[in-house]
Amino acid sequence: MGTELLVNLSYVAAAVLFIFGLKMLGSPATARKGNLVSAVGMFIAVVVTLLDQSIIDYKWIAVGIAVGGIIGAVVARSVAMTSMPEMVALFNGFGGIASLLVGWAALYGMDASTFQMITIVLSILIGGITFTGSLIAYGKLSERMPGRPLVFAGQRFFNIALIIAIIACSVLFAMNPDVSLYLYLVIGLSCLLGVMLVIPIGGADMPVVISLLNSYSGLAACAAGFAINNIILIVAGSLVGASGIILTQIMCKAMNRSLSNVLFSGFSAVAGGGGAAKIEGEAKAMSADDAYYVLEAASSVVIVPGYGMAVAQAQHVVKELQEILEKNGAEVVYAIHPVAGRMPGHMNVLLAEADVSYDLLLEMDAVNPRMETFDVAIVIGANDVVNPAAREMEGSPIYGMPVINVDMARNVFVMKRSMASGFAGIDNPLFFKENTRMLFGDAKEMLSNIIKAFS
Repeated sequence: MGTELLVNLSYVAAAVLFIFGLKMLGSPATARKGNLVSAVGMFIAVVVTLLDQSIIDYKWIAVGIAVGGIIGAVVARSVAMTSMPEMVALFNGFGGIASLLVGWAALYGMDASTFQMITIVLSILIGGITFTGSLIAYGKLSERMPGRPLVFAGQRFFNIALIIAIIACSVLFAMNPDVSLYLYLVIGLSCLLGVMLVIPIGGADMPVVISLLNSYSGLAACAAGFAINNIILIVAGSLVGASGIILTQIMCKAMNRSLSNVLFSGFSAVAGGGGAAKIEGEAKAMSADDAYYVLEAASSVVIVPGYGMAVAQAQHVVKELQEILEKNGAEVVYAIHPVAGRMPGHMNVLLAEADVSYDLLLEMDAVNPRMETFDVAIVIGANDVVNPAAREMEGSPIYGMPVINVDMARNVFVMKRSMASGFAGIDNPLFFKENTRMLFGDAKEMLSNIIKAFS
C-alpha cells in the first residue's frame, strides 16, 4: 500500500509539472524553464514507474535507456536548425509507433475488458496512422519525396473504403482477440491510412500537418495509457493531444482555412485543376551597396524571416544588422507569420537562438496596420507568407490567406537565391512591384555585405 501511494503521489506531482511546464512554454521568455520543468516531471514519472514490482527484468530497460540516450544526444547535436521540422516529424512518428507497440503488448498477459479492448484498438490505430503519416511528412519536408499534393482519381473513394475496412477489422478483432489476422489487418490498414492522409497535402501545409500529427501522437499515448491502466500516460497524452489540436486550429486560422480544407484540398487538384494565372513582369535587382544607402537613411525597418533564413543560417547576421541599424537611429522589428518556415514557431526558434529580444517579434496582426510607416521591409527567404496574391488574385490557391503586407512599405528588399516560387509552388507578384528590389544570392552573404558597407 505504501508503494502504491508513493507511485500515485509521484504521478500527481509529475502531472502538475507537465501542466506548469506547458504553461511556461507559451512564452519564449520562460520556454527554456518550461522545458526543464516538463523534463523533470517526465523523469519522475519514468523513475516511479520503474518501481513497479511487476517488472520482470531491468536489463533490457537499461539497454533501451542507454541506446536511446546516445542516439538522442547525437541527433540533437548534429541536426541543423534547417532540419528541425523533419526531426519533429520523426519524433511524432516514434511516439506513434511506441503507442502502437504498447497497445499491442497490452494484449498479452492480461484479461482485457471490453473497454480495454477498445482502447487497445485505438492506440494501435492512431499509433499506426501517426507513424506512417509522420514518415510521409518527413519525406516531404526533407524533399526526399515531392512536396506537392500526390493525388489520383478515385482517391476519396479509396480512403472511404479503407476507413470502412479498418472499422470492420477493428470490430472483428475486439470480438475475437484470439484471431491474429484481424490484429495484423488493423495494423497494416492503419499504417496505410496514415500514408493516404498525408500524401494529398501540399508542402505549404506541412506546419499544420506537423502540429496535427503531434496531436495524434498524444491521443495514441492517451489510448495506450487507458489500455495499460497507467494514469500518468493518460494525463501526458491528453495534454499533448489537446495542445496539438489548439495549435492546429491557430495555424488554420492563420491561413484562413478550415482543417478539413487543409486535409482534403489535394482532391480539388484532381477534380477541378486550374489555379492562378501566370504572373508576368520585370524584377529589379539591387546590390548590397545600393541596399546600404537606403538602409543608412531609414528610420524604421521591419524584417520578415522565412525558411530561406533557416537554409542560409543567417539569423546571427540578421541580429548583427539589427544592432547596427539601431545604433544608426532606426527602429527595427520583426514580423512573424504563424506558418512561416516548415513547423510551428520555426522563425521564433531561430531568432531566439540568435538572442533576438522577444519584444521585437511582432505578430502579423500587430505589424500589418503600421506597415505603411516602415521605410524598409526586408524579406529574408519568405515567399508565400508575403504574397500579395492572397489579397489581389481570386484565382490564386492562397487567396484569402492572411499574409504580411510588406508590399505596402515604402521600400521592399527581397533576399532570394533566384526567382523560383516558394514551397507552395505559387508565383509571387511582390517581386514585380515598383517599390520592390531583389537581392539575389545567399541571404547570409548578402547581409554580411550590407554590414561591411556600414563599417
